[in-house]
Parts: sequence; structure tokens; C-alpha cells
Amino acid sequence: MEFVEVFDSPGKGRGLRAIREVWAGDVLFAEPPFASVVFDSHAASVCHSCFRRQEKLQRCGQCRFAQYCDKTCQRAAWEEHKQECAAVKSYGKVPNENVRLAARILWRLDKQGSVVSDTQLAALEELEDHIYDISEDDLKDFKVDIHNFLDYWPRSSKPHTVDSVSKMLGVINCNGFMVSDQRGLQAVGVGLFPNLCLVNHDCWPNCTVVLNNGNQSAVDTMYHSQKRIELRALGKISPGEEVTVSYVDYLNLSEDRRRLLKQQYFFDCTCEHCTNKTKDELKMAGAVVEGDKVPEETVKEITEYSRTMLEKMEKARIEANYNEVVKICRECVEKQENVLADTHIYQLRMWSTLSEVLSYLQFFEEASTYARKMVEGYLKLYHPNNAQLGMATMRAGVTHWQAGFIEIAHGMICKAYAILMITHGPTHPITKDLEAMRMQTEMELRMFKQNEYVYHTMREAALKNQPIRMMAEPATESIKNLFRRK
Repeated sequence: MEFVEVFDSPGKGRGLRAIREVWAGDVLFAEPPFASVVFDSHAASVCHSCFRRQEKLQRCGQCRFAQYCDKTCQRAAWEEHKQECAAVKSYGKVPNENVRLAARILWRLDKQGSVVSDTQLAALEELEDHIYDISEDDLKDFKVDIHNFLDYWPRSSKPHTVDSVSKMLGVINCNGFMVSDQRGLQAVGVGLFPNLCLVNHDCWPNCTVVLNNGNQSAVDTMYHSQKRIELRALGKISPGEEVTVSYVDYLNLSEDRRRLLKQQYFFDCTCEHCTNKTKDELKMAGAVVEGDKVPEETVKEITEYSRTMLEKMEKARIEANYNEVVKICRECVEKQENVLADTHIYQLRMWSTLSEVLSYLQFFEEASTYARKMVEGYLKLYHPNNAQLGMATMRAGVTHWQAGFIEIAHGMICKAYAILMITHGPTHPITKDLEAMRMQTEMELRMFKQNEYVYHTMREAALKNQPIRMMAEPATESIKNLFRRK
């Protein structure tokens, strides 16, 4: 490894630290998955090789389960899918993603061993499984997975004990990394990346992780590349400094982050932001109206009301009842106004959902108002190079462009581009899309400044000539947490 080495991190166990100075946007390492699978819920809409979303996929002719973009992706995936294909056909049904991933890992482990390259820093058996820390409720599902695995595992493959199967399912439970689609907007699968498992958590990290889906479309196979994660620096990291990522979204109170980390990853977070409860007051703050603070009792009352409304909104969102989502959000936002601060996390969540759903329903002007408020709040809370901030700013910029506010749109798209160049890099599809959008809005802005009337006339004419197209449906499982636990 050129940039990192394994070391004993005080109070955390093993970790990774920098051995050379790195700067914002530098890739500390890239790592292909030891094994990965598509989520059960996306098995029919995502390529099982490159994890890209496609409208038309080609189904495997043998097992009738795996689906691919084309023959190129199918050939690239065959080595990993070959034994799975026969197992699914023999079993007569498809097991869940945890069982499928455990099987793929063990097939590869039996064939190549637990260390498959010179750059792999940890053997699979060295990874934590935390089986004895699993709660009673989760343990029931865990035992079902073990039973289903043993039924699914072919007799022609090397037999494995219950202990070794339990170990692997436990490793997946703790270390399964969320794998995104090609735009990086939604989690569509889970994979195991041994080196990434060594990177410890910090609520205010110095690195971020992004999935690069690779390239299998070039005519010459020499230019093909694997899907892989990239660990990218968010700022300057000095030699000897520990490399960290955040396992959970920072837009939670320190108490909630610590609870989530204890529940999902079985450790107590002692980072500076949790210990000092940094920005917790901002996240629950009341508004200041004409120089006077809103009384604490009023803030508490509206906070409790907002929590209830968020639960109702989430239920309506899961049911795809978007008109009901808008109704709930508008009602809640009206009560929050001039009571909660623009950094209050419940108000930010309402603004975020409302702007996204209104955009989907094509109420762009109203959506842009809430998108702008959301970004202004995020800027006061998130790390300046946080990927979530970059994605939110990009979404807000696009919403303003759709609403016809070209000046604000161009400014936001430029800010988002600067962030995503660091978090995603110049070759990521979403960065390339943003670069095209940046150039387009720059051209439109010049036209707008030359003659505002001509600009709006041409814009209206262009929009009339295009058929009305629905926006992408709001994602139900966006990527907020780094690792996934069933």
C-alpha cells in the first residue's frame, strides 16, 4: 500500500494510518470487493455484475435469477456467478442477500484462500463478527440464515461447519458495505471489502468512501475495469495520522449517533464531536425572531410535534403516497416556521423531503424554496467537503434550474461540483453529469445577462417542445450509513 499501513489504534484495535502526506481528493486506496451481491429488492432492476440500473436486463439462461446489462457484463461476472448459478438451480429458489453473499465469499475462500492479493491488509478470519453481541431478536433471524445457508450450500462444494458459516454471516452483519448504483444515489447491494473494514469510525472523519462501478463497455477488454470502492481524503492528512470514515450520518444528535453505533457496530464512540456534543445545540435550536429567542417550552413542544409528523411522513413516503407526504410536510413546516432554527434537524428533514417530493410532482418553484433553505442549514452543520452536502447542493441546484432561477442554480451547481470533485473524483458518472450541467448553466447564465426577456422566451419555447417527463421517484433507501446491517 502506497499511502496507508495497519497500526494499533489506541482504544479502537487495529486501524489504518497515513504513511505519506495526502490532500483533499487524493485516493488513499482502491479495493475491489472480495464478493458482492445485489439486494433482493433490486434483483430485477440492477445488473448483477456492474450494479448499474437498467430498464432492460438480460436474464441468465440457466438459473433465471441473475440479470445483466449485456453479454459483456455476464462474461465478467461468470467466475463469481458460476457456482451460485448451479446452486440456485438445484435449490429451486433464491435465498436472501446475506446467504447469497456468504456463499460467494466461502466459494472464493475455498478456491483462493482468505488473502487474494498482495494489497489485501486483512485476512477474512481476522475480521470482527460480534456473534455474541447480537440481540435476541436479531439472533432468531441469524439462526434462520444459518439454516437456509446449510440447505442452499451444494453437496458438491467443500463442506463447512456451523461455526464457520456463523462466523461469515457475522462478518457480513458487521462489515457488509452498502454498494450504490452508478449515480451513487441509492444503495442497491452489499459487498465485503477487507481493507475498508480496517478503517475506523469518526463522526467528523478525514476520508470518505465512494463506489466506482468500473467499466465493462469498452470494445477492447484492455480498457475494462472492476467495480471498486475508493477511499478519498477530505482534506490534508499528515503522515502518522489515523485515516477515518463516518459509519453513520452526522445529521443526528451525538446521543443518537452513539446509540446507533453501539447497536449496529458494538462500540462506544469516544470521538471529539460525541464527547463534546459538538453542534448538538444547533441541531435542536429554537429560532430568534426580531432579536428575541423563542421560549424553550415552545421549541420543545414543536420538536415533539415534528417527531410525530416525521413518522407519519415516512409511512406515507414508503407507501408512495406523495400527495399525503406533501400535505403532512406543509402542515408541519407551517408550525415550525419562526419557532425552530434553520439548523434544527427535524426542520431540515422536512425541507429535504418536501423539496424532493415537490420536484417529483413538478412543483419546481416551491421545491426550490425548501431546497435552498435545506442547503443553507446543511452548510452550518456538515463538514465543508461532506458528500451528503455535495449531493444535496447538486439536487438544490438542479431544482432551481428547473424552476428557471438560473443565477442561483449555476452558483449551487458550481459549489456541488467543487465538493464532488473531492468526494467522488472527476471520472465518477455523477461528477461528469454535473460538469455537463455546470457548462450548460454557465452558457444559459451568459444568455440571461445579455437579454433576460430573450432567455425566458427561448427557455419556454424549448420546454414546450419537450414532452412532460416525470422526475426520478424519490429514493426510499438513500445512502446515509456506510455499512449495512440486516
